Amino acid sequence: MSVVENMVLRFPEPIRSLALKHRELLKFAVVGGTCFVIDTAIFFGLKTTVLVDKPVTAKIIATLVATIVSYVLNREWSFRTRGGRERHHEALLFFLINGVGIALNSLPLYVSRYLFDLQEPHVSRVFEEIADFASAQIIGTLIAMAFRWYGYKRWVFPDADARPRKGVEVDEEGLGHS
Repeated sequence: MSVVENMVLRFPEPIRSLALKHRELLKFAVVGGTCFVIDTAIFFGLKTTVLVDKPVTAKIIATLVATIVSYVLNREWSFRTRGGRERHHEALLFFLINGVGIALNSLPLYVSRYLFDLQEPHVSRVFEEIADFASAQIIGTLIAMAFRWYGYKRWVFPDADARPRKGVEVDEEGLGHS
């Protein structure tokens, strides 16, 4: 039984049933949270050191690194029983979906910085940092996450139960047992 399923079994009803029913979404959210931390650390690391004058470039690099981690974790954990495509086709679609996701993720930061001009000297350094975080890490991430969830299920991993569960039997209630 996975760590997430083990934790979910401790939830009170009816939350437990709902969480088990949507375990794929929960796993996707855990992967997303992990990649959010990776993305945020790299983004602010680059933006405050070597790419001070290029925050959108820093965001794109950070998102690319997080996307590679996301592919491995989503394929091998979140959507491990889904498939329906040859691996190279699946990977190509994953990175294509994420290319659109990178654009969607970077767009609010671009709007904040270059259309609304929320950068020094027009605003204080603190306000610039808050605007960057809100636009790139909150708004951009939420927009891209919704698109990725749809894209992964629709195009990248379209067929449920296309790959066997490793060492897990599923009973009639859909609960996984080792």
